[in-house]
Amino acid sequence: MRKLIVQQWATVDNIVAEEDGGMSFVTAQPMEKTTDEGFKSSVMEFIDTVDTMILGANTYAIFKDYWPHATDQGEFGKRLNNLTKFVASTNLKEAPWGGFLPATITSDPVATVQKLKQQHGKDIVLWGSLTLMNAMFRADVVDEVQMRICPTSRGKGTRLFTDQRELRLIAAQPFESGVVLLCYGVQQTQRWAALTPQT
Repeated sequence: MRKLIVQQWATVDNIVAEEDGGMSFVTAQPMEKTTDEGFKSSVMEFIDTVDTMILGANTYAIFKDYWPHATDQGEFGKRLNNLTKFVASTNLKEAPWGGFLPATITSDPVATVQKLKQQHGKDIVLWGSLTLMNAMFRADVVDEVQMRICPTSRGKGTRLFTDQRELRLIAAQPFESGVVLLCYGVQQTQRWAALTPQT
């Protein structure tokens, strides 16, 4: 079965968005300019494992104005732009993506992901989109969380997790930039409840 992978940039104190909504803590350079070959290799390996991405409406609004024109992102940008794209929205009527195929709008993203996971293909990625991410967690459809931890803290802001989660470490990989990639498997609560003896 295909996996839904949530990928987020975060600080060491679990902040994924600053108080103003910004992400000034992200230190990654465009793929064509980075000298961190280990990080570049990791990013390229990951993009080869997915063929579909799903975004919330706000993240889509940011992505559509950047990624279709991001020539400094090289091969990574090309592969991202050619992913099958879904946007969760009840307001949008269309979701263009520059000169690439437009995104499909879904008013029921959980059902869409559940259907996609039953189909053949590579994995599905969710970038940013915190409201959508939390909806996916509540619906128990997230299989893996990948956190790119930046070597800085913010103290205040929006945290990735605000509830209790049981995670299983899959991999940890540091890079010369100071960024550390942490990959966790997610314990689906509904499956866990089904396996827990009732008293």
